[in-house]
Amino acid sequence: MAIWGIRSFLPLTDMPMPPSRLNRRHLLKAAGGLGLSAGFLPGWAVSGTTGADLPTLTGPDIDLTVGHIRLRVDGKPGHAVAMNGTVPAPLLRFKQGQTARVRVTNTLNEDTSIHWHGLLVPFLMDGVPGLTFPGIKPGETFTYEIPLIQSGTYWYHSHSGLQEPMGHYGPLIIDPVEPDPIAFDREHVVMLSDYSPQHPHLLMQKMKQQSGLFNFQKQTLGSLLAGKDQTFAQRQEWAKMLMDPTDISDVTGSAFTFLINGHGPKDNWTALFMPGERVRLRFINAAAQTIFNIRIPGLKLTVVAADGQTIEPVEVDEFQIANAETYDVIVQPTDDKAFTLVAEAVDRSGLGRATLAPRLGMSAEVPPLRTRPLATLRDMGMDMPKMAAGMGGMDMSMRNPNNAPGVKMGPGVQMLAPMPRDRTAEPGQGLEAVDHRVLVYTDLIARYPNPDTRAPTRSLDIHLTGNMERFMWGFDGRSYAESPPPYAFHSGERVEVTLINDTMMAHPIHLHGHFLS
Repeated sequence: MAIWGIRSFLPLTDMPMPPSRLNRRHLLKAAGGLGLSAGFLPGWAVSGTTGADLPTLTGPDIDLTVGHIRLRVDGKPGHAVAMNGTVPAPLLRFKQGQTARVRVTNTLNEDTSIHWHGLLVPFLMDGVPGLTFPGIKPGETFTYEIPLIQSGTYWYHSHSGLQEPMGHYGPLIIDPVEPDPIAFDREHVVMLSDYSPQHPHLLMQKMKQQSGLFNFQKQTLGSLLAGKDQTFAQRQEWAKMLMDPTDISDVTGSAFTFLINGHGPKDNWTALFMPGERVRLRFINAAAQTIFNIRIPGLKLTVVAADGQTIEPVEVDEFQIANAETYDVIVQPTDDKAFTLVAEAVDRSGLGRATLAPRLGMSAEVPPLRTRPLATLRDMGMDMPKMAAGMGGMDMSMRNPNNAPGVKMGPGVQMLAPMPRDRTAEPGQGLEAVDHRVLVYTDLIARYPNPDTRAPTRSLDIHLTGNMERFMWGFDGRSYAESPPPYAFHSGERVEVTLINDTMMAHPIHLHGHFLS
């Protein structure tokens, strides 16, 4: 159970940028649509794959068509919703200061949309049906017009139904108008996702019928007799709480294949390098479900950007990337050999695999899956000496009702954390005991200071609540459908928000149209 401290909500005009860029803001607006020719593109060159590199479209004017395709993963056919016939969708590349105009044509028999994840866009261009626009009807074309006031690694995806897990997502890069502060010789986009030949609506239906259906890594009598996992007493206590410590991911590798740039582990997508080059890897987690642990055995990873924002470089051996996050990483292989890029699912039920190599056709050893983690009392905000010694059949519904004023137990609120902690300085779940350095959130220090140094005018606690058996999620026990909106903010105000996760599941949070600092 984690507490996330968020310092402020910033309006679009107060986006944190380097001072030099702030001085040029009006010049960029006056310049308008800067042409982006092939000669402008940096030396990210050609990445080798088992097929072709990600198709790339350069701005400012782009056409996209949403439709159905047949997708082949690890040699097996399946169905996908794609843009311009590819999964992932084409890499969109713009220049900071341009005004992007993206015309989206819908050939599906249902509404569709595109949300520009991480971009500070005009409200009507945000791409959320029913909130910012009505959606794109079958047979219609909608034009998104977006002034690009930032730079970095981002992505775009459907905000309609369950189209995103079916393949409706793609990478987006905005190159800075000033010299890039990150030095590199070559770059590759590494887009992570999870894919199942089963329709996502069918997966959801199965989970609602039996929440642990896809968990093939539960504790067994054999593991108990072998002295593995929890003791008998511990298992009894967890059973009294009606909770399963192996419930890490709702859908696992038993149903998912984990993709890198649309390729399964057997496809072995390959990115090329020349020994000695500084290679920039732009990681994007487009998975609908899966949190990944990323490592390249034999190489150090220098993290240089997070969610599009340049940070002070941090050298690590591994990092965890949650859903929708992006990280830019520099690696510098000096040997003329192949390296395996490992994207291991957080529950260790499978992995995505690619190769970084000097030549096509090369590969390196793929490490075996590590032992799957078990959730702990600490993970559920129950890390007290009394609780650690045994819950004693404690009634979860009666725990510390004063911890969350205004939050009431009920069908949508299964539990409240009695002792949540700030865990931003701790490695992600399952990485606590590894013998190498893992990135933690407190490592992420902005390279450019936030120009808004005002103290918050007020503070707000928001509890992330839910019922894991029913797959009901909410804020302070209220669902999205409930009205009026539970939280009101005023343009330009600075608010300190603390997010408290009262469930035993990880909950990545994304706020449209704002940066969190």
